[in-house]
Amino acid sequence: MDDRRTPLARARGLGSAKEGVHHWWAQRLTAIALIPLVVWFAISLVMLSGADYAVVRAWIGSPLVMVLLILTIGIGLHHAQLGLQVVWEDYTDGALRVVMIVFTKFLAALFGLGAIVAILRIGLGG
Repeated sequence: MDDRRTPLARARGLGSAKEGVHHWWAQRLTAIALIPLVVWFAISLVMLSGADYAVVRAWIGSPLVMVLLILTIGIGLHHAQLGLQVVWEDYTDGALRVVMIVFTKFLAALFGLGAIVAILRIGLGG
């Protein structure tokens, strides 16, 4: 086949899918959001060290604490999923890449849902 197009003409349409910038920003914003959430969580764990089950359960029962815990877990899992997606895109090929990205997203959603249910059950006294 005789292709007389210039290299630029051959490359058009084969470049970026315009997803990289969004992914990059999402990774950075979730990282920034995690900073105060993880600091809050670490301080809370230190303050609750030695507390009995009833005290911890009452702490989790606070609406603000429930929201912050759900945010920490949800944002943390999304951040981890974004990071693992980059690993799969960089180091795997073909069908394995797609399977691993979908599997990673599925696990993040499953763990997130499980954590939210657990927090709500403990916090609401179930």
